[in-house]
Amino acid sequence: MGRWILVLLIGVLVGFSFTATANAAELVKKDELEKYFGGVTTGTFVMYDEDNDQYIVFNEPQSVKRLSPCSTFKIYNSLIGLETGVLDQEDVYTLVQWDGTQYPFPAWKHDQTLASATQDSVVWYFKKLASRIGSERMQAYLNKLDYGNRDISGGLATFWLRSSLQISAREQVDLLHRLYSGKLPFSAKNVEIVKRNITLSEDNGVRLMGKTGSGLQDGKYLLGWFVGCVEKQGHRYFFATNIQASDDATGGKAREITKLVLKDLSEQRDLIDH
Repeated sequence: MGRWILVLLIGVLVGFSFTATANAAELVKKDELEKYFGGVTTGTFVMYDEDNDQYIVFNEPQSVKRLSPCSTFKIYNSLIGLETGVLDQEDVYTLVQWDGTQYPFPAWKHDQTLASATQDSVVWYFKKLASRIGSERMQAYLNKLDYGNRDISGGLATFWLRSSLQISAREQVDLLHRLYSGKLPFSAKNVEIVKRNITLSEDNGVRLMGKTGSGLQDGKYLLGWFVGCVEKQGHRYFFATNIQASDDATGGKAREITKLVLKDLSEQRDLIDH
């Protein structure tokens, strides 16, 4: 009897392994996208095509390398703030007063709501937000999300800014897919608020949502991110780009590279038409 149970168990495991393999998403490497990454030391682009269960990847080794998320973490900082009640769902009640500290960016030098702070990537606002959330709740949510290495030891107001927290481009894409699919511990209303705040354009039935991130050290931008989603006629494409260089590797540059890549892919996949 024991022998037959063992045979049956092996059969179940083999069947499970085959099913898991059969259902694995396809990965398509696009080496030709390198032409868009001129002027950077290294970079990667990852896109997940939800309908076709397919990843498009440039520079696969870099796509799984964990790096500081920089300001792309504001997506989840916002969601955690909303979900814990630290932030109100009505934007007008998320107002935080500017304390007069001088910054190199004019947009940072006034009072901010969640919407304005997201759109202008106002670091001081999100530092205050993280402090109000607190270490215990922040860590608990990162554990629930399985966010990268989940390490906030670099300081509650700085852990995502070229510090202890790290995540790969592939993980960014998978996390966004889970977020938009309702598989993360956030209410649908809170997710919609954040999606609205990161919407960059909405033309001809195409909605581009994204968040940049820039890693600054000793006055030089060493790391740039752009992550987000394209929605078109019910279809969704999740993407993440990061770039590294000795300087000028900014989120803005990563965003422009991403737009060029998406335009290129649109000619093959009808992703975007502008």
